[in-house]
Amino acid sequence: MILYHGSNLEVTDIDLKRCRQFKDFGQGFYLTSFKEQASEWAFKVTRRSNSGRPIVSVYEFDENVNDLNYFVLMEPDSRWAEFVINNRNREFKDFQNKLSNHDNKYDIVHGLVANDDISVILETFLLGILPLSELSNALIYKTLNDQFSFHTAKALTHLKFITSEKR
Repeated sequence: MILYHGSNLEVTDIDLKRCRQFKDFGQGFYLTSFKEQASEWAFKVTRRSNSGRPIVSVYEFDENVNDLNYFVLMEPDSRWAEFVINNRNREFKDFQNKLSNHDNKYDIVHGLVANDDISVILETFLLGILPLSELSNALIYKTLNDQFSFHTAKALTHLKFITSEKR
């Protein structure tokens, strides 16, 4: 499978220590199967950093992941929302919770992107405005792309850099 990573530089060698914490699925290297989404990410990163130029790095993903702890969250439901909320929470301490990845218990997570539109829904849920019973309904009508996050060196052995494209 081909996956894409958008940034302001070409990423040929992945350093997990440089990846930001408190992201949707925890600290890791994020990619998508949607080239256009990676291109949008590249423009956002370039704007925020005010350096470099938008680049989409292309990888081949070896989907034979039987040796990895691979977690999938492809439904916009309360499980997915709780997982994203827990991983974004800087105060979260319940590392045994299966719906968190602060401790990188999952080598790879494949799930939906919590984009800016979705973040507003999650925030209204966290503030108690949107009840849990309505959270899934609020999410189900949104267009959600996928993202893959790689969290361990073992997971990165399933990812091979192919090329990069300037945008």
